Amino acid sequence: MTTVRRVRRRGASIDATVIVPGSKSAANRALIIAALAEGQSTLVGVPTSDDVDACRDALSAMGVRIANRDDSMTIDGGDLGNQSLTVDAHLAGTTSRFLIAAGALRTSPLTVTGDAPLRVRPMTPLLEALTYLGFEVVASRDGLGLPVTVSRPEGAVIGSVVRLPGDVSSQFVSALMMIGPKLPNGLSIALDGPKVSESYIRMTASVMATFGADVEMNGGNVVVGPGGYVPRHFMIEPDYSSAAFPVAAVVMAGGRLCLPNLATASLQGDSRILEIAEMMGATVQTDGDNVVVARSKNIELEAIDVDLSDCSDLVPAVAMMCTAAAGTSSISGVGFIRNKESDRLGDLASEMREIGARVDVLAEGLVVHGGETLSAGRCNTHHDHRLAMALSLGSLIADYVDICDSDVVSKSWPTYWTSMTDIISVETLAS
Repeated sequence: MTTVRRVRRRGASIDATVIVPGSKSAANRALIIAALAEGQSTLVGVPTSDDVDACRDALSAMGVRIANRDDSMTIDGGDLGNQSLTVDAHLAGTTSRFLIAAGALRTSPLTVTGDAPLRVRPMTPLLEALTYLGFEVVASRDGLGLPVTVSRPEGAVIGSVVRLPGDVSSQFVSALMMIGPKLPNGLSIALDGPKVSESYIRMTASVMATFGADVEMNGGNVVVGPGGYVPRHFMIEPDYSSAAFPVAAVVMAGGRLCLPNLATASLQGDSRILEIAEMMGATVQTDGDNVVVARSKNIELEAIDVDLSDCSDLVPAVAMMCTAAAGTSSISGVGFIRNKESDRLGDLASEMREIGARVDVLAEGLVVHGGETLSAGRCNTHHDHRLAMALSLGSLIADYVDICDSDVVSKSWPTYWTSMTDIISVETLAS
């Protein structure tokens, strides 16, 4: 049984402070790296989210000692265990890919599985790369996806060079990068052609370097030196991917929004949401460590034409922002997000149409015809947390929007519905 929430606009103008969770992208990278580092690391500011929980629980099952206290974790790393076992990534795509790569370092088999929607997501580029390097990889579903069993055969000669298309998911590249320091001769990854979501690759490199790894990004190549990791105290920064939704709200409805501590975040390409807000007519300022976004109702929103290939998680929030701007907006460079938790182009457009938006789906993006009042309606979330959050913003223009399976936000921001109560009012309906 799923939870349906009816979302309405609260007040004529926004005057809100919204605390966003820590970055699950940074947290998952830091968790994997800390588990590979010899010694004890501490992560602070760890978000409560399904994806991070799945990563922590899988590492714990392998035998990594992880202690939780409030928003911090202490990880005793260096040993991924020697027993054969299966771990469940549930719906966490990033977690599954990181676990597959880390599991390949073990001499005993690790099987990574997940819920049905995750089991059909593509894994082929990562599995082929690990096989090429000399690891043993067995995929159960037509040789493509989860469940996947990986191990490092005894006596296997592990390579140090691999080549991937640049347009594959950055999660595959990041997964390989993070095991690089644990390989005998490090790892050189050649990326052919234009890269997508490069900012996430740079985030991975930055977190790795914090834990003592030698990482160089040179044109289309990523070179990781051998030598392992050293334990660290690591602070997880606030999440720009989550911040995109309250930012989109104040752009759409007008008013003022304060995002505490967001100005301390420096690793995330999704910080581009602030630039896009300014392009559309909002103002963005920093007040100490806080970011303040405001939009006067006297300022008409501008339609935009943006390539989001390097920050594709912003697509749902930006698409909803565009519904409030008179004229035609386009989002390009993101055809690859059709294989995310949902088809983030087709499913998003379909649900936006349910509340009266005019949206065209192209091979590499969306065209949004904005400036019209949306209508009340019911939207499905397609197992996608970002669709749930984005579609809830339709209530800023429509009378209300009913969000089905609304608890899916727990994947990245479990408190979304209460954290946004200065912006929207939420009523739980009978399922």
